[in-house]
Amino acid sequence: MKALITLIQRLDQTNKTLEKLDALKAYFLSADPRDAIWTLALFTGRRPRRPITSAQLKDWCKAFLRMPDWLFEECYQTVGDLAETIALLVPDAAEQPAEPPALHLLMEEIIRLHGASEEEKRDFLHTYWQALDQSGRFVLHKLLTGTFRVGVSRNLIIQALAEVYGLENATVAHRIAGQWEPRHTRLDILLHHAGEDISRPYPFCLAYPLEEPVHSLGHPQEWLAEWKWDGIRGQLIRRSGEVFLWSRGEELITDRFPELVAAAMALPDGIVLDGEILPCRENQILPFQQLQTRIGRKRLSAALLREIPAIFMAYDLLEYQGEDWREMPFVTRRHQLEACLRQAVHPQLQLSPLIPFADWQTLIQSRENARQMGSEGLMLKKGNSPYRTGRHKGEWWKWKVNPFSLDAVMIYAQRGHGRRASLYTDYTFALRDGDQLIPFARAYSGLTDAEIREVDQFIKSHSKEQFGPVRTVDPQLVFEIAFEGLAPSRRHRSGVAVRFPRILRWRKDKTPEEINTLDDLKQLLKQYGG
Repeated sequence: MKALITLIQRLDQTNKTLEKLDALKAYFLSADPRDAIWTLALFTGRRPRRPITSAQLKDWCKAFLRMPDWLFEECYQTVGDLAETIALLVPDAAEQPAEPPALHLLMEEIIRLHGASEEEKRDFLHTYWQALDQSGRFVLHKLLTGTFRVGVSRNLIIQALAEVYGLENATVAHRIAGQWEPRHTRLDILLHHAGEDISRPYPFCLAYPLEEPVHSLGHPQEWLAEWKWDGIRGQLIRRSGEVFLWSRGEELITDRFPELVAAAMALPDGIVLDGEILPCRENQILPFQQLQTRIGRKRLSAALLREIPAIFMAYDLLEYQGEDWREMPFVTRRHQLEACLRQAVHPQLQLSPLIPFADWQTLIQSRENARQMGSEGLMLKKGNSPYRTGRHKGEWWKWKVNPFSLDAVMIYAQRGHGRRASLYTDYTFALRDGDQLIPFARAYSGLTDAEIREVDQFIKSHSKEQFGPVRTVDPQLVFEIAFEGLAPSRRHRSGVAVRFPRILRWRKDKTPEEINTLDDLKQLLKQYGG
């Protein structure tokens, strides 16, 4: 654990990529492989289920310090991070802090807490609070309840491991995917002696957004175009008679889509498809929110499966007859994919259609019909491109349609977290409905640092009421809010849920009387929503 604490401190002290890379390499070179595998798991989102809730951590800290609720909340709002707040509040023990335990041993203790009583969990905390210094307590709290936001990307971790272990980046990316438990392996074994995991997916190839004119891509005959589907990116794997379905976030979701498992049995063995999981009924692509509704249910009833059936819209072939096809040109992979799906003939397995075009102007016109197709826009792929690991400019582009946007007024504000804990950066926006203002979206991105400071000053001087961390704000500031999609919703007061809302610009040229209405939102829903 001591090495992990040092690593986190080094990562927190720099914004330079090379310095972060050096810190990661130094750690992986010297750390016990039993600890290093846990660090890899934690940094890539494989944290085990939390044994202590945030509410328990707060309550036990206040009781330990005999601190009133209001004072704790003031401290929390100032710091902005629960793990750091409690690490700062709990005083160091009078004697020299003990040597932290090995990370893999501490994680075993934390996992055993799942079957422990509240008293045993509280005693565990008290023991370590008095045994660790402030940095150690901070890391302990993150291990218990939080995700590690250490400012390093997955690609940077892969690069560090590749250099330390003398492997290709793509090899490392592939070997750290799939089903592995940090309790049951070590980092050196995972990377060099991983064995055959028939469920292991390939690292996903990602596209960059196309921001230049499409004509800048050169000759149109070098490119193929498809619809950009709005679903869950996934890999459908059939190996050794078994089927596995992975999301792009490396979550095994096979049990959530039984109809796709049944469909995959029609595929030849030794095959991996890349594609999109989409809600689709009677050949009509449904809004993404319906897929979210299905994922959120703990139990998949027969009625739910009938109401929101899923398809796998395949657009690439990564493995065929047990052989890795990623280095093959896209046109070759696509040709074989078409042949496989012609043989399979299953309604839940569909081929993402190519969009014919002879010139860029024709493709521009096709893009205008994207929403009618239930699509977010277009994907452009070079015909000779291999299937790469991660994001590479020049071969795959996503060309999304322009977002929806409405002018709305700010009515609520909440403080940010971490370094923005002293600023109001999380805002709720409303549309006009007669004499009322109806909240419709919450956003926290899109403003410059200077604009955030200006808005923060307005909020602090124009607040009316405060409800916990949220303040009501005089409805004077107008912003253009962009969003990608919309769907009916009973949970929202507006009756509409919007997807990926963000601030497009501050409309200082508009007054609150000029904002859009709830009817405008409902017209968009009628035209483009579910």
